[in-house]
Amino acid sequence: MRFRIDLKIFIIIILFYLTKQIQIYALIMIFALIHELAHLLAGILIKMKPEKLEIMPFGFSISFKINVYEYNKKIKNENMLSLKKIFVALAGPLINLLLMFIIFYLNINENMKLQMIYANLILAVFNLLPVYPLDGGRILKELLHIKFGIQKSYKYTNEIAIITTIVLTAISSVSIYYFKNIAIFLIIMYLWLIVLLEDKKCKRKMEIYRLTQTKL
Repeated sequence: MRFRIDLKIFIIIILFYLTKQIQIYALIMIFALIHELAHLLAGILIKMKPEKLEIMPFGFSISFKINVYEYNKKIKNENMLSLKKIFVALAGPLINLLLMFIIFYLNINENMKLQMIYANLILAVFNLLPVYPLDGGRILKELLHIKFGIQKSYKYTNEIAIITTIVLTAISSVSIYYFKNIAIFLIIMYLWLIVLLEDKKCKRKMEIYRLTQTKL
């Protein structure tokens, strides 16, 4: 399995340190690792082989090798592979929700308990956003793939991601103004980076599809 680290993580660490929020950031990264290990375990359980683990500014990302034979197991417009991807994507947020309930009943410092619950809540909610390649976006794309096929799944997922990010930016702007929390600002900026990169990829894929159809 290959490893990769996004160097922007060091900038984020410095910013959180300077704003005295390094403890909550550390907790988020620790539980983000557990989150990703849940994806890994889910993938291994359904016989998917891990290919790459990436350390990013707000978590980790693991990808799996896709076997060609998987595409032959059809269900509607997609194949059994979509169901496997949904199962793997759900594993991460579910482990964070489970950890929240476990931590709630632990006999530990109340302040630490609240921070740990908060870190897991942030991870679960953030990853369930319908923005690809977050877990929620992956689940949405695969469900749309099964229902409408690959072309429309990319198109609809991309449109929903942009709308979601615009709404979240508007809501977060109010929160940033009142709470002066740089963490919210950084998360929104990171979200926009993800959305813009995926939007570019989506347009490229749609253009390739259009050219292919024209030639046919």
